[in-house]
Amino acid sequence: MTEGSSSSVYYGIFTVANMTFILPEKSVLQPVWDHLLDNYQCTLRSPLFPVLLSVSTYIFLVAVFTVLDILATNCPRINRYKIHPANSITWRDISRTLGLTTYNHLIYIFPAAVGQWLWRPPIPLPKEAPSLSEFLLGILGCTILFDFQYYLWHLLHHKIVWLYRTFHAIHHQYNEPFSLVTQYLSAWELITVGFWTTVDPILLQCHCLTAWGFMLFNIWISTDDHCGYDFPWSLHNLVPFGLWGGSVKHDAHHQKPNTNFAPFFSHWDWLGGTTSSVVHSYS
Repeated sequence: MTEGSSSSVYYGIFTVANMTFILPEKSVLQPVWDHLLDNYQCTLRSPLFPVLLSVSTYIFLVAVFTVLDILATNCPRINRYKIHPANSITWRDISRTLGLTTYNHLIYIFPAAVGQWLWRPPIPLPKEAPSLSEFLLGILGCTILFDFQYYLWHLLHHKIVWLYRTFHAIHHQYNEPFSLVTQYLSAWELITVGFWTTVDPILLQCHCLTAWGFMLFNIWISTDDHCGYDFPWSLHNLVPFGLWGGSVKHDAHHQKPNTNFAPFFSHWDWLGGTTSSVVHSYS
């Protein structure tokens, strides 16, 4: 076997019986990773990068859903996918939830990020990208682990009255959630969720590209859980056997707070006898 000497070559060349075969040798993600390293390495190594990535992703997603909420009032084609089509999101709802989210990030998240930037050395980045299977299985593993951690946290903060009143009740001020309710949280809950999102890829020894992928996926599915919409293409309508909870089951949790404690999957609530669902029909 001979290999191309350039880093842009991602194939091994095999010669057998005077016949040449070219087979994939490196990860299909390697060209993407090489591009990121060549052009954005200083940015990627900064301790501020994960914070900026997560905040910008969240802002983009809630902006999309908030535009839908505003348009849904006068657009039946959008409103028919709302779980509660008779109810509209008001500007007061938007300003209230956005205000607490901004406060939490300015008072807690931003100072912590600046502290990391000042005192933590830049992160060393590996030259090799993860294989596609490592990338996808890493994200799945982190999601399963996070789902279990939050299920236990969530269950305890509902069953123990002091924990509920002190830390979690604020999130349940809205019994019909919309996207901005995703981070309408106490500082303790926001920090806990951020801690698991950061630590779980480390525990599973994931590549940093996998860690960032999990972070983006986690933000997306968390926002989708609270979006207040039941689209036919939503993940809970695509994953078979009801394994994925999604927005409908999490909306049911806000309606019936002692049910559906798991944030993403359904199996823990099945096992714990705490599952509840509402079937949404498109009208």
